[in-house]
Formats: sequence, C-alpha cells, structure tokens
Amino acid sequence: MSGNPEIGLSIVANGLATNYHDVGSGDPVLMIHGSGPGVTAFANWRLSMPVLAKNFRVIAPDMAGFGYTERPPGAKYTMQNWVSHALGLLDALKIERAHVVGNSFGGGLALAMAIRAPERVNRMVLMGSAGTSFKLTQGLDDVWGYTPSFENMRKIMDIFAFDRNLVSDELAKLRYEASIRPGYQESFASMFPAPRQQWVDALASPEEAIRALSHEALIIHGREDRVLPMSASLKLFELMPKSQLHVFGQCGHWTQIEHADRFVKLVTDFFQEKKTV
Repeated sequence: MSGNPEIGLSIVANGLATNYHDVGSGDPVLMIHGSGPGVTAFANWRLSMPVLAKNFRVIAPDMAGFGYTERPPGAKYTMQNWVSHALGLLDALKIERAHVVGNSFGGGLALAMAIRAPERVNRMVLMGSAGTSFKLTQGLDDVWGYTPSFENMRKIMDIFAFDRNLVSDELAKLRYEASIRPGYQESFASMFPAPRQQWVDALASPEEAIRALSHEALIIHGREDRVLPMSASLKLFELMPKSQLHVFGQCGHWTQIEHADRFVKLVTDFFQEKKTV
C-alpha cells in the first residue's frame, strides 16, 4: 500500500494502466470526475464513495490524462478517446452495464458514452455538467488556464465553492502538489489550450443525439456555479425526455462536497427508484 488514498487499484483499460477505486457491492456505479487542475477520482468523490458503497459497487477511475493513470507520450485527449477509455474500463472489469455519475467534464463524457454505447449505460446523474454548447465562463477559462502556483490554485478553489470556508489552505496545497507531479501539467495544458471556447464545444454532444436518449437522467446544479452556467443544465433538462432537475441554492460547482449528504441521498434514491414505463 502506498499510504496515498488517491492511489487505488490498477487495471489496463483500452491500453492504459488505469488507477481506479472499486468499493462496495451491488449494481455498478461508474463515477467520472471533472477536469480541474490536480483532480483525481478520490479528490472528487472522497465524500460520496464510502456512502454510496453501502448500496452499490462504486467504480471511480482517474480518466486518461488525469491523476495516477498512465500518460503515454503523445497521447491525444479527445472525447472519443475518453469514451473508449471509460468503456474499456467496464470491459476490463467485465461489467456489461452501469449507472454513471458525471461531474462537469465527466457529465459531458457520460452523455457521449450513452450516445455511443446506450446499452452500457443504465441511469445517469449529470452534475454541473458539460455536454452542451454554452458561452465559455470566466471561471472555466481560469480553471482550464491554470498555471502551477499555490496562489493560482487557491484562486481556482475559490471559484469552485460558494462557501469559501470549504476551501482551506491545506486543500489548495494538496491540489497544487498534485498539479506539479511529473507529466501532469504537460498533459493538462495540452487538453484545453486557448482559445478555450473550442473545448466547450468539443465536449458537447449533438442536441439531436441527446434528445434521442431514452435513459433516465438526474441533472444536478449549484445555483451559484461560476464554472458551468446553470443554463447548461436547463438545456439538458429541456433536451432529455426522461430527466429531472435538482438545483441547490447557495452552492457553486462542488455539489458533491458543498451538499455532500443531500447529494448522496438524491443519487441513491434515484438509482433505487423503480423503473418508469
């Protein structure tokens, strides 16, 4: 054991040695993190995983280019490749179908995954989700434009949370240190270079494809989110036939941390509901 809680198990998924967490038992739930600097699956889902694991088998990978998953030289970070990585993980774990929870970038990935392989996705939770085209926010431009320093990471953390008390110097230091691991900033900087509106659009799925999805979806957003505008979730709600929308007041981009207990209860209830006809 490394003693680092961010490092879980390792498996080869779509050709990449992938760091992932696999806890609990029951229906599988794949949890896909966001795209902030220094992010890992554990950092994103540390409060949610142990609670959800009481009812489900929770699988949370570091996606290609992030965290402790292998970074081959010259890797191309595209939505198509990220979807292949996620599906490759399910294949490697011999999971035919999973619920998917996607945060921000992860929500866009969950949507693209459901469009490409609808039979592999059960229900979806899309939280502060990308996946539609919207005007790049200053917050997202700052997050994707991060260059490593403690001060810059502290500013980014302040953008994420409505309640600044959630953002300690210790948390900013941990995320800053994660962002300067060998190879990390190189892969991060290569993903979303300026001008960054193009990457919002690259994470978006065609509206007609979203409209055609028959999956049940729970869409969650923080009203004060400065990274992903609430209009993005309203658009998803409008497009997705079998969707419900839950908005938290006094909440930024970190619903799963800022309202951890309510978030997990919402997700658990949604996954356990009987299927509607």
